[in-house]
Amino acid sequence: MSPGFSLVELLVAMALLAILAAVAVGQFATALENSREAACTANLKKWGTAFSLYAADHNGKLPRRGQGVQRVRLVDRPDDWFNALPPYLGEKPYSELAAANRTPRTGDKSLFICPAAKPDPAAGYFLTYGMNMYLSRWDKGEPTRVHSIPAPGSLALMADSPGGYASTVPSASAFNVAARHRGRANVLFLDGRVQSFTGNHLGCGTGDLTQPDVRWKTLETGDNWTPDR
Repeated sequence: MSPGFSLVELLVAMALLAILAAVAVGQFATALENSREAACTANLKKWGTAFSLYAADHNGKLPRRGQGVQRVRLVDRPDDWFNALPPYLGEKPYSELAAANRTPRTGDKSLFICPAAKPDPAAGYFLTYGMNMYLSRWDKGEPTRVHSIPAPGSLALMADSPGGYASTVPSASAFNVAARHRGRANVLFLDGRVQSFTGNHLGCGTGDLTQPDVRWKTLETGDNWTPDR
């Protein structure tokens, strides 16, 4: 009869199994987050395509940003991005989804939802991407025209947002750009490029809008409006 394992041998084996399990769990969590980031990037690239198609059909004009510093409550305006853009991607406008009580929520596979977004109990309507709050404001008359904006490769067009807001900008307020991908946020630029940045670089939570590679103000407006006022 072969001798059994000693207590020390059993403890060592259990410790090794615990280490292997911890490594496996960590690798799974990393893979899951990588998958969520990739899906978010893909969503933003699709929105970028829709923006380009819309502008081509509307003499270079961008759709409206939706409501600004307020939580989105108005969803029936056809010119707001969440209604104007989805048909270009074969999707229903958000207003139709709201009328049918089928608006996407956390965990849904939807262009409106970042897979890494957390539920927001205070959000009447849950949008986890927001258009740049400075663009196509309803209080500025005409929508923003693409061709009037210098350096489109550095102008943010859309970004991860916290949910419940149709537009976003780095800020200390609730509509702040959401750096939910391990402290980073994805940004769609006016030229269709998507890039990830740390929250510190964007000014998430502080409102620093001065980075030369990520602009939020259009430069062509020259106004002094800030969303925190």
